[in-house]
Amino acid sequence: MPPKRLSSSEYAAGLLSGNRVQLSRAITLVESTLASDQALAQEVLAAVLPHTGQALRIGITGVPGVGKSTFIEALGLYVVQTLGKKLAVLAVDPSSPRGGGSILGDKTRMPQLAAHANAFIRPSPSSGSLGGVARATREALLLCEAAGHEVIFVETVGVGQSETTVHGLVDFFLLLMLAGAGDELQGLKRGIMEMADALLITKADQGNEAAARRARGEYQNALNLFPHAPSGWYPPVLLTSAVTGAGVPETWEMLQKYVAQTQANGFFQRRRQQQQLQWLHHTIAQELEARFYAKEAVRAELPMLQQAVAEGRQTPFAAAQQLLNL
Repeated sequence: MPPKRLSSSEYAAGLLSGNRVQLSRAITLVESTLASDQALAQEVLAAVLPHTGQALRIGITGVPGVGKSTFIEALGLYVVQTLGKKLAVLAVDPSSPRGGGSILGDKTRMPQLAAHANAFIRPSPSSGSLGGVARATREALLLCEAAGHEVIFVETVGVGQSETTVHGLVDFFLLLMLAGAGDELQGLKRGIMEMADALLITKADQGNEAAARRARGEYQNALNLFPHAPSGWYPPVLLTSAVTGAGVPETWEMLQKYVAQTQANGFFQRRRQQQQLQWLHHTIAQELEARFYAKEAVRAELPMLQQAVAEGRQTPFAAAQQLLNL
């Protein structure tokens, strides 16, 4: 028998009391595409919004095989055990219809963190467009903050556009890199490096220390070529080993320095305000597109115009204008 549908005030009360079951159910609500669920989800978000915004939001990305899950568990355990804070881990993974490739689809890869009472781990929706997944993740982040989580990791699993999306969700963007995998800078997108607030070279252990130190020098030189960040923060390159725990406390210390510096110069709040406005315009664009395709006249004309464009009988611009004029 399905659980009784709660009211927005019941959801809000459960969230504010830190109830994990209610948090899971509220996130399922924001992920739903049903109009009735979306309406209720927005009521819940409106009710808890005054209780959000207090957490430190950290984006974590990296190339496949870099050891994201191992690092997230190591840093996560430091946050919940050593620091005694409440942590939530969310993912943005639009790349797989079954969640394949998402470390969060299988919590057994982070068994210690998943079992900890202060940690809440949530995979991304199992399917959907990047925009839809990102919106659900952003709203899940707010729900986690309302439930008292003081640190939130947002992990990007899909490679490519999802890095930019996660960057628009977080206060600090951490890029994990691997040493000893050939030319260190080969194939690395300049855009992703420019977004990073710090680079972390993982697996600096078991005979790989010298290669990791060389890689650190190469990355630091590469970062020197980039324009100065508006935050006034100079992205450092750190070495870490999730196996030995080396570099994990230093990573947290570096995060605290960033927060202190950017809060002092006003950048921290400006970044959050810019993100809010980006999400406003993103939401407007998504809603306009959804309403456009829902129009009966558009649905009737679209197949014929698509065929005309595909066969070269009409330009895409002319076809689009015809549809928009409807």
